[in-house]
Amino acid sequence: MGTATVKWIGGKQFVGIDSTHHSVVLSTPDEGVGIKPSELLLIAVASCSTVDVVEILEKKRMLLTYLEISVSGVQDQDPPWTYRKIHIHYRVGGKNLTEKAVSQAIQLSEEKYCSVAATIRATAQITTEFEILEKITT
Repeated sequence: MGTATVKWIGGKQFVGIDSTHHSVVLSTPDEGVGIKPSELLLIAVASCSTVDVVEILEKKRMLLTYLEISVSGVQDQDPPWTYRKIHIHYRVGGKNLTEKAVSQAIQLSEEKYCSVAATIRATAQITTEFEILEKITT
């Protein structure tokens, strides 16, 4: 079972602590010292998928040397500002990476392994795209 704690540290600033005692600072945009909680959801889906893609490509014996994911989301304009669309863009580099292998890794992550994507899929349409960066091999 996953657990987390959020502690208020003053004003509109908070510290989120996971079950392994790692932390992240959160705040509202006007405080300007931490991650916006709603954007932490975007980071969560991107990082969840990142772990999956790395592991899947390793199992395929693909030499991955670079991975960066950009994620954007469109929220409702009224409270509770639900995300309705989330787009994930993968930039990958490595040796002998194929479009088929990268595409399969992303699809497996999104549809089978990423718990965050599985959780938000009911309310947000998730789209993905990727590019293989040929020059980044080391």
